[in-house]
Amino acid sequence: MSFDGILPAGIEVFDSQSYSLEEIALPEAILKQVVKDTEHRNIYIIDRGLQSTRTMKDFSDKKVKFVIRAKENRKHEEIKSLIETNQDLNLGDNHLIKDSIVKLYTGIPVKNKKGNVHYRQEKVEEHFRLVVVKNKKHPEKVFHFLTNDFELTAKEVADYYRKRWDIEVFFRFIKQELNVSRLVSLSKNGIEVTVYVTLIVAMLVLIYKKANNLGYKTAKRRFVLELRELITGIMIVFSGGDPLKV
Repeated sequence: MSFDGILPAGIEVFDSQSYSLEEIALPEAILKQVVKDTEHRNIYIIDRGLQSTRTMKDFSDKKVKFVIRAKENRKHEEIKSLIETNQDLNLGDNHLIKDSIVKLYTGIPVKNKKGNVHYRQEKVEEHFRLVVVKNKKHPEKVFHFLTNDFELTAKEVADYYRKRWDIEVFFRFIKQELNVSRLVSLSKNGIEVTVYVTLIVAMLVLIYKKANNLGYKTAKRRFVLELRELITGIMIVFSGGDPLKV
């Protein structure tokens, strides 16, 4: 499921065991959205569930912009530092450690004489950008970001990733407040129907929340009360005030 900071922006449901791996599910879900949108200008913010260099290269070939949180020990070759002399390394809550053009390595499966498979590291010629920042309040927290967008500032890269927390809050909202985790059907069609209906309700509540500047729980409670009053009013008008007709 994708989230644009205000509303859910897309969803794909997979029912094959192989899609339990984010390395497989995430790229397919993202590329399906790109195909649907002919004027696609999104920047996808992705956590450490996706680390495949081949997938990142595929995104770049298809003009899909991304910011991915990379693993700290990610093997790479630095081509050029983008930090200029006397550049301000202060990024608000963070301190800039590195901003470089890099080449990444990928594992190529190779069989030995015994038929066992091992992976040989090979460098991919595609250029990516590595931004490393350290949190000022918690210096032990160092974040490594990979992106294929060379026009963003280092601060924008870090700020964009911080916005990803919005989707975690949204997930908690639909699980706890809208009970999406309780599936009434385990078929793919049943799950899709459940999720789509839940997201329609979620979008209405989120619009109400934003319009009235409320929190998630308050928005849900007031939305339900006002909807109940509206339905009651419609029923009274429809029955002409006669409860026996309802």
